[in-house]
Amino acid sequence: MKGRELLAAGDPALPGVLVPDFEGPHRISEDHVGELQKHFTLITMKQFLENKTEFSQKIQAIYIWGGRPVIDLQLLGSLPCLKVIASPGAGLDHLDLPLIASYGVRVAHTPHAVSTPTADLGMALLLASARRVVEGCQLAISPDTVHFPINWLGQEVSGATLGIIGMGTIGYKIAQRAKAFEMKILYHNRNRRRLEEEAAVGAAYCARLEDLLQHSDFVMLAASLTPQTQGLIGRRELQLMKPSAVLVNVGRGLLVEQDALVEALQTGVIKAAALDVTYPEPLPRDHPLLKLKNIIVTPHIGSATHQARQQIVRDLVESILAALHGFPVPNEVLLK
Repeated sequence: MKGRELLAAGDPALPGVLVPDFEGPHRISEDHVGELQKHFTLITMKQFLENKTEFSQKIQAIYIWGGRPVIDLQLLGSLPCLKVIASPGAGLDHLDLPLIASYGVRVAHTPHAVSTPTADLGMALLLASARRVVEGCQLAISPDTVHFPINWLGQEVSGATLGIIGMGTIGYKIAQRAKAFEMKILYHNRNRRRLEEEAAVGAAYCARLEDLLQHSDFVMLAASLTPQTQGLIGRRELQLMKPSAVLVNVGRGLLVEQDALVEALQTGVIKAAALDVTYPEPLPRDHPLLKLKNIIVTPHIGSATHQARQQIVRDLVESILAALHGFPVPNEVLLK
């Protein structure tokens, strides 16, 4: 090891943790490196692949960042001392949980660290789309603008109906924010919330997704991606929505059939969409979604705040240490 890698590796006497890299587009942040170094020896994927004999027995945990390293059969089979995989965020669709469970490895994530900023962004996208903020900015700064049109209008959010699909931690925090905007709230979830939780935000449960879609002015996707939810919003579901409705997605890109969404936005089946997630990420630069005026696309920044990133590393360090010492793991994913 040399240069930056030597600096980042930390005390070799500490437990080894496999990380993606310290350089390049998938590098973990310097703040994370500093915090991790206090407790662990950090071994990059490149270092491991170059010297498996030295590092395979050393690595006891994997710290995922940006979906890297990819957890597959080959990697798991080459780490006999692996005890825990630490993954940021709430989503687990990038992990083969049955495979990991078969190796007796535990998994921890950070759903609470990302719930508040993601809910904030969900409301930001809803408001921006309703009031056409991005279009308005472009109009205001355009060199071709001579005057502002007085009949250039958006939609009011107050009093409108918000349908939330996925009422987990993030979905519930979105409902709390929507209540402050005096919105009527419907929700569809695999499991119904307790009556007191519904009452606290004024939410009504829709057992049928169709009922939520037909009655909502805004539809917010905050569900996890599973085989059951992939393609949850397709051509049929979009046609059930109001022509004036807006679709907001802060869950995962694959929750929506994107070809159907393009068609719906082009033909006026729905009015607009605001997406923090797509598939793939980023979209190809010639993708038709990027050419539409009635869409906002952001680069998967739901949890991208300084505060959330600091909390993520604290939570994952706590989980790794607990797993290595045989203690209960905070935010452990229960593997079947």
